[in-house]
Amino acid sequence: MMADMNFAALSVEIGIAVLMAAVLLLDLILEKNAPRRILGGVTAVGLLAVLAGAVGMYPPDGGAVAFYAGHYIVDGYSVFFKMLFIAGILSTVLFSMDYAEEVLPHRGEYYVLLLAALLGMCALASANDLMTAFVGLELMTVSFYALVALRTDAPRSAEAGMKYLVFGAGSTAALLYGMSLVYGMTGTMLFQGIAQGYGMLFPLGLIGVVLMLAGFFFKLSIIPFHLWAPDVYEGAPAPVTGLLAMCSKAAGIAVLLRVLFVAFPVLAAYWAHLIAVLAAVSVVGGNLMAFRQTNIKRMLAYSSIAQAGYMMSALVATNAAGIKAVLFYAMIYVFANVAAFVTVTYLEMKRGAADFDTVRGLAKESLLPAGLLMVALLTMAGLPPTAGFVGKIYIFSAVIDAGYLWLAGVGFVMSMASVYYYLLVIKEMYRDVELGEKEVKSKLALPLPASAVGVLAVLCTLIVGIWAQPLSILSNIAVYTFMR
Repeated sequence: MMADMNFAALSVEIGIAVLMAAVLLLDLILEKNAPRRILGGVTAVGLLAVLAGAVGMYPPDGGAVAFYAGHYIVDGYSVFFKMLFIAGILSTVLFSMDYAEEVLPHRGEYYVLLLAALLGMCALASANDLMTAFVGLELMTVSFYALVALRTDAPRSAEAGMKYLVFGAGSTAALLYGMSLVYGMTGTMLFQGIAQGYGMLFPLGLIGVVLMLAGFFFKLSIIPFHLWAPDVYEGAPAPVTGLLAMCSKAAGIAVLLRVLFVAFPVLAAYWAHLIAVLAAVSVVGGNLMAFRQTNIKRMLAYSSIAQAGYMMSALVATNAAGIKAVLFYAMIYVFANVAAFVTVTYLEMKRGAADFDTVRGLAKESLLPAGLLMVALLTMAGLPPTAGFVGKIYIFSAVIDAGYLWLAGVGFVMSMASVYYYLLVIKEMYRDVELGEKEVKSKLALPLPASAVGVLAVLCTLIVGIWAQPLSILSNIAVYTFMR
């Protein structure tokens, strides 16, 4: 068995596991009250090395390697998502080191849990059977349960963690029961084996498929599986909220694509219509509910529901164009969230909250954080020349080509409507404060790592918005291996 293993192909997972063990050991060695900033540095350096390895192994020829009788697959598609996950976690570590040191009571555990969640995400990207997908999903989700409730000194964080746990346990039960029904009707857990059987066409098989999709939709916070998201996003530590918005959603999309296109292709005519309806409801509902929010984290929670709806819309194409649109948009969505949560994190850290009161007049005192948040919000709105504009063109093109003109129309209208609440935040940052209005005048100074990460993320959104070809080619390679 060991002779058949390709450790080079598993270098990402091995590197993360070794790094997690090293950080845990170092945390145990350090004095109890000693600073933990060194843990952030070690984590960042280790993740940078793992990212370099992932980039180096990205298969230009579309090759794939399978392990454990085909249950675990490493191909261009999985490596693409692994690079995305590592970049998201690495960025979060870099801009949150000061936050972790000053705000979080469990600093060592913070970095270990981030790496554990990353390992679960990587397992999800490479999962080629139901049980591997379940293990990866639970490793990621359980890590996030702890991360959300990590601020034990803040009642809202503990409340958010409890809500996430309760809702998550329910979705896990539905997912596992659905998997058991699918396995019972097909006799296999491999995605390709499920696709070759006809057991899913029977009532119990269809019920299993519906329950599985419900479990995955919970991770994506698709309406009506979104009830946990606003409270959890608001109560969680700001860096964790950012990860829930970008990497957790991307991981859910990664495994959902394999399940739909590899395990359930014979049901495409049915799940495409279901996804079209849920995507439209999420786009409309997420954007409409975001209009009423004055807390930026809560607003971004509803915005993320809408963004998940946009990504889901492309799946109705059931072809390579739809998959490419999802991968492209997922990558730029990570860039935008990184830039946004650099500012949100330090608003929460320095001013106690991220809302209209604490952001009012921010540009006069702190131009860089205001600029980062502005570009990030404009990217999410899909305005040119940001990458969000290009990403939504890919999505709407795939949807129209699939014959869902009404869905593209809904997406376009709501995308334009979303500009309003994004501009409300921008207006608060740049307008003059009137007499009687609350204003926080303390300067919001960003440390060098956070500034560098934020500026780099903003540059990526602008460069891709002007010159999208490199990211387009990168996603094309992933789609090619996936379709093979």
